[in-house]
Amino acid sequence: MRRTVLAIGSILATTLLGATPANATAHHSGPHDDLGWTPAPSAPWDVAAGLRCDFAIHGEPVVDEVVQRVLARYPDGSPKSVAYKGDLVVRVTNTDSDVFYDADASGSAIVEYHADGSQFWSVLGPVLVGVGEGNLDRGMYVVDGVYTLDISASGHKTVTMAHGSTTDVCERIA
Repeated sequence: MRRTVLAIGSILATTLLGATPANATAHHSGPHDDLGWTPAPSAPWDVAAGLRCDFAIHGEPVVDEVVQRVLARYPDGSPKSVAYKGDLVVRVTNTDSDVFYDADASGSAIVEYHADGSQFWSVLGPVLVGVGEGNLDRGMYVVDGVYTLDISASGHKTVTMAHGSTTDVCERIA
């Protein structure tokens, strides 16, 4: 377990501090500038009642300073591995009652995008995770700590926690 924590921490530190991994795509200018950080804004979203919470919810960033850095690309130019960092606070609102919770989702992550649509996240810090099917109950969570998130092509989510906690956002705004 300790090796996992150290390995994820080392990978994130190396990536977030600006070192380029050996397997990263070579630098070239233009729309696929892999050496710089670029904005990665989050769009507002809505989820119908029963899909995450028992009531409909709306999410909207109130602080969004997230940036991304492409670490590797597929031959067609699409991102294969991307690092994300930056402040993100998402206001999650129960649309029936207007009760809201400002979820800190300011974690750092390296996301591996697979050709079949699945994703594998290595995360340090808080991220907002909506679960329909997975090893957490249906809901909306702030998952915080050192962990991985495996998202299958069908959307099944598996959180594997090395160290951390979860906050049930649906419970906070019920």
